[in-house]
Parts: sequence; C-alpha cells; structure tokens
Amino acid sequence: MTPHMVMGNLKVHTQVTEFILTGLSLDPQVQLILFGTFFAVYAITLVGNVSMIILIRISPQLHTPMYFFLTSLSFLDICYSSSVTPKFLSNILKEKKIISYGGCFTQMYFYALFATTECYLLAVMAYDRYVAICHPLLYLVIMSQRKCAQLIAISYIAGIINASVHTVAASRLSFCGPNIIKNFYCEGPPLFALSCSDVSLNDLLIFVFVGFNITVTSLSVLTSYTYILVTILRIHSAKSRRKAFSTCTSHLMVITIFYGCLSFMYARPSSRQNYHLDQMASVLYVVVTPMLNPLIYSMRNQELKNSLGHFGFKKATSLNSWKYYNGHYCRAAQRL
Repeated sequence: MTPHMVMGNLKVHTQVTEFILTGLSLDPQVQLILFGTFFAVYAITLVGNVSMIILIRISPQLHTPMYFFLTSLSFLDICYSSSVTPKFLSNILKEKKIISYGGCFTQMYFYALFATTECYLLAVMAYDRYVAICHPLLYLVIMSQRKCAQLIAISYIAGIINASVHTVAASRLSFCGPNIIKNFYCEGPPLFALSCSDVSLNDLLIFVFVGFNITVTSLSVLTSYTYILVTILRIHSAKSRRKAFSTCTSHLMVITIFYGCLSFMYARPSSRQNYHLDQMASVLYVVVTPMLNPLIYSMRNQELKNSLGHFGFKKATSLNSWKYYNGHYCRAAQRL
C-alpha cells in the first residue's frame, strides 16, 4: 500500500468534531449592526411573549380556550426562537462561528421539534375558531379543558416524532470532508450536503415527514376557514359579521407569515441552489416570526386591548391612591 493510499484512507475515515457556520456576513461593521438588530428582536420576542402569557393569566375574562392556545403559542415562540437565536448572537461577533458536533445535532433537534409543534398548534387554533364561530352554543362543551390539553399534547407529540426521526437519521451519517454549513444555524439539508455518506434516506424522510406535516396542517387550516367564511357570509348583521371575522384576522396574519416562509424554504425546487435567499427566509421564519406573533395579536385583538387597558387603569388607580395617602400622611406629619 502506497503512502498516498494510506493518507487517503485516513482522510476518508477522519470524523468531523465541529462545524463552522457561515453566518450572515463577514464584514465587521455589518456584524455589529446585525448583532444590535437581532439582539433587539430577541429581546422584544421574550418581553412580548412573556407579557402575553402574564396578561392572559391575570385576566379572568381571557380564561377561554382561544387564549389558552394563544398562551401555548407564546410559550412555543419563546422556545422556538431560543433554540437558535442565543447561539446565533454569540457567534455573530466571532471570527470563526463554531458549533460542536453534539451542539449542532441538539440545535437541529429542538428547532425541528418546536417548528413542527407550531405547525400543528396553528392548525389547532384554526379548529378552535371554527368551533367558536360555526358551533357557538357548543363551544365550551366541545373545547373542554381536557380536549384543549389533548390537542396541545398531540401537537408536541408530532413535533417530538418529526424531530427524533430526522435527528437520529442524521446522526448515522459520516462527516469526513468540509465542515462549513452555509447557514447561521444547523438545519437538515445544508448539513446533509456535507456528509460523505449516502443521504438518500434523509432526503426521503424530509420529503415524507415535512410534506405530510405541511399538507395535514395546511389542509386543516384551509378546511376550518372555509367553513368559517361560509358561516360568516350567512350572518345577516354586518356588525356581527365584522365581530366574527375580527376574531380570525390575527390568526390569519400569523398563519400567512409562518406558512409563507415555510413554503419558501421547503417547497421551492431550487431552494438549495441559492443559500443567500434561504438565509433570508430562515431569518424571517426563525427569528422575526416569534417576535411578530404577540405584536399582531395585541394590535388586532380587541379583548387583549381591553384587558391591557383595564390592567393599566388598575395600576394607575393604585398608584394615584398610593400618592394620595402618601401625600396625606406627609401633610399630617408636617402639622405634627
């Protein structure tokens, strides 16, 4: 055996122990701007979604199935964004954007888990709106606490199954060549492109599972809103029609943004040929969307506005009362 053959065999069997992420830019000035921008976006995501959860929890009038699912969506958005953004922020200002082998697969698992769970949760929320508008008298009977908990559990089970299948299949691949992932986080297709193993099974699993999840959830959403639209058009009162439709507009906006980015990333035949466009779609899908959800719901939902105003009024009243009693106490002390 020649020395070249020995070196060739050693090279083939050398396993990658870490990956390098390309990030979004190599320009130091651009990196500073990106860090400031995405740090602000992540902070708004956390504050917005945590505030949404707290507001719903402390407002008795919001203790309904619709807001139970909205609380779950806010919690999911926190987890979803946190699976990628903290590592992304820590790498932006580094010259070498390194992620360990185990860290890459861990990130891919949780990203897939929360993304899939959100797909199903949005479909569940569409079903909830269908029951509320098409069967209002039976709404609280059909959407019982047990039923709501079961629907949330099904969403997470679907996410766990999808993430486990792809992560286990990817962990069986060998990585012995280049270790540069053309993205700012560990995603399946860019990772598979680096493998020196046969990835046909991985591609098939993505086609089957991602295709199944998108098809099932999008059909559920379309079916629910078709029935909702038919029911709304049958309502004679224009005021009642506006009220019924207003309960759906926020959810429709969230669904449009989420599925729009998802379809751009996974449904385009040439999506893997232009990784710059994929990175931009990933930024919207992973980083920006979790920030927009609480903003959309808080701006478009009148009940949330009323609860926020009521909470602000109570807080202001308490503060004015405290000032009144404090001032009264001070004046009494001066007289003494």
